[in-house]
Amino acid sequence: METIKTVVYAVLIAFFVRTFAYEPFNIPSGSMRPTLLVGDYLFVSKFSYGFSHYSFPFSPKIFRGRVLFDEPERGDVAVFKKPGENKTDYIKRIVGLPGDTIQVTGGVLHINGEAVKREKITDRPERNSYNMPETATEYLETLPNGRQYLIWEFGDSLRFDNTRAFKVPPGHYFGMGDNRDNSLDSRGIGPIPAENLIGRAEFLFFSHDSSARFWEIWKWPTAIRFGRLGDGID
Repeated sequence: METIKTVVYAVLIAFFVRTFAYEPFNIPSGSMRPTLLVGDYLFVSKFSYGFSHYSFPFSPKIFRGRVLFDEPERGDVAVFKKPGENKTDYIKRIVGLPGDTIQVTGGVLHINGEAVKREKITDRPERNSYNMPETATEYLETLPNGRQYLIWEFGDSLRFDNTRAFKVPPGHYFGMGDNRDNSLDSRGIGPIPAENLIGRAEFLFFSHDSSARFWEIWKWPTAIRFGRLGDGID
């Protein structure tokens, strides 16, 4: 009997933590490089933006909108349900707030008609979305509120490097990947409804490259990116 109680309590605690506090999330694509890498595992704080029905497992439609809502800040890395589909989890950086006008011109992000400052850091050999060798230019981007982070550009005249002006509707946010030329984000899928927000990415708890399969235990010591464990997400 005591064992059953312990299991029930453990399940309830896990349900409470996952629903109202922190939820694990893994990075399946390179759209947020260099900030986040494929094989990164992170915790998302679900209380950062309050709660919607998407905060619950299986997203039961028990209510609409958000409760205890706290608005995202420009520069937050947020997890959300893909607009329109409302099923797939996406992770992008919030660059546009309600009422903003967002546009990309020549690869440079513009917010409300002003170019966002970017400073070139280096050129690095990488691979593009087709796994072909290509040079990525790394920039330090600084948002109007002072938030700084690194982005990659594989060119300034590629898809989504020259966009129309997007007006962010009330109750919506504009998200972009840090890997600007290899990211399906609000430039393609539209603005993010506040209701679709899951939470803010906080810190990494695990990270590995693709050099070891699950059962290849002897390879794990070299596959784990120990230097990334516990890193906060800027």
